[in-house]
Amino acid sequence: MLAKRKMSLTELSQEVGVTIANLSILKNGKAKAIRFSTLEAICQALDCQPGDILEYKSEL
Repeated sequence: MLAKRKMSLTELSQEVGVTIANLSILKNGKAKAIRFSTLEAICQALDCQPGDILEYKSEL
C-alpha cells in the first residue's frame, strides 16, 4: 500500500505517530500484534481497509 500511495515509511511514521522501527516490524511481518488504534491510523493515512494490509498465515 505504501508503494501504491507513493509514500515512504518515514512519511507514514510521521503521519501515524509510530516509529520507523515499529512500522518496519509490521511491514516485514515480524509483529505478533497490532493495536487497533495503530491499525486505524495506518488505514486512515493510506486510505485503505485493514484487509488491504493484513494477511493471515497459519503457523502449522
